[in-house]
Amino acid sequence: MSTLRLLSASGALSDAELNDSGAYTRPSSSLQSRVAYAAAHVVPKVHADNTPGQPADIDWDSTLAFRRNVYSWGLGVADAMDTAQRNMGLDAAATRELISRSAEVAREEGGSVVVGVNTDHVDETRISLDQVIDAYVSQLEFTEEQGAGPVLMASRHLARVAESADDYRRVYRAVLSRATTPVVLHWLGTAFDPELEGYFGASDWQTASGVLLDIIAENPGKVAGVKMSLLNAESEISVRSRLPEGVRMFTGDDFNYVGLIGDSAEGHSDALLGAFAAITPVASAAIQALDAGDAAAYERILGPTEELSRQVFAAPTFYYKTGVAFLSWLNGHQPAFQMVGGLHSARSLPHLSRIVELANASLALEQPELARKRWHGMLRLNGVDA
Repeated sequence: MSTLRLLSASGALSDAELNDSGAYTRPSSSLQSRVAYAAAHVVPKVHADNTPGQPADIDWDSTLAFRRNVYSWGLGVADAMDTAQRNMGLDAAATRELISRSAEVAREEGGSVVVGVNTDHVDETRISLDQVIDAYVSQLEFTEEQGAGPVLMASRHLARVAESADDYRRVYRAVLSRATTPVVLHWLGTAFDPELEGYFGASDWQTASGVLLDIIAENPGKVAGVKMSLLNAESEISVRSRLPEGVRMFTGDDFNYVGLIGDSAEGHSDALLGAFAAITPVASAAIQALDAGDAAAYERILGPTEELSRQVFAAPTFYYKTGVAFLSWLNGHQPAFQMVGGLHSARSLPHLSRIVELANASLALEQPELARKRWHGMLRLNGVDA
């Protein structure tokens, strides 16, 4: 029997039995009952200077292989978003190259890719509303040229300069008028980015959601869906129930996705989740169960992963990317536990130990013996007896 050595926040050591993998089966075609995207991360070159403040130097082979793996499980890829460390190590030049390369891989694999459209290539901290519009449109046009679906991300520039809900309506109306394909609107909460306080013109979600719904109604045919990342199931269910026909709700709630995606009397959400990059085979198996009409199997497979996701996305939530990259390394998708911007140092060893424990319990370790070997090596490197 193999065991995992675990480290508590007090420094106490314990052991847990190493489980077998879930032995999940890749689907023979795309998933049917839900549209599901995994928000993917980037892998740095091991030998590069990916220290804080340096431009991202990406291992493209490993980064793109990760996306091919996501497609092989029937999920789509959401790229160049916050999971890819956008505004936290991924600079503007690297973002453009990632979008271009990822769109090419999607065409080769026959997969679906959506990518983030923002204003973050503009260096100035504060710009005018007209400049916000121009910045959005510049990235939108580039994204459409690459053949990727646009996700209109929340803009820090807009949050800084907007003085009212009407300013949000004006900017989104102008940008959406330039879109040649329907976009997904992304509402990112302050847990992920504190600089987005008051987005859509209000600090309370009830008022802000009314503005979001107004924007959708005022721009018919321009919005394919909404990705809500407020970590608040009540707000998502409320907005979902009021969306116009044909506009999807993509849950970005990494705390409550099991119930939001599953069938209920209140309907269901589709998925666009950083968590699904960490547990791709498990997520695929669960949605395959829904495809087969087996809601009980869906709950049995996906339910245990929610505690793991809550650990990965624990406060400060914007460091969740560290947990995604850590699991990618444990599961053999990258050669080293490194991240652009040096962000692999953003979580403590006990925090990572709890991720190992919960990934093992939820059968999210794809190659358990490899994960055990890598984790124990990391413990020894840090002076812990493994």
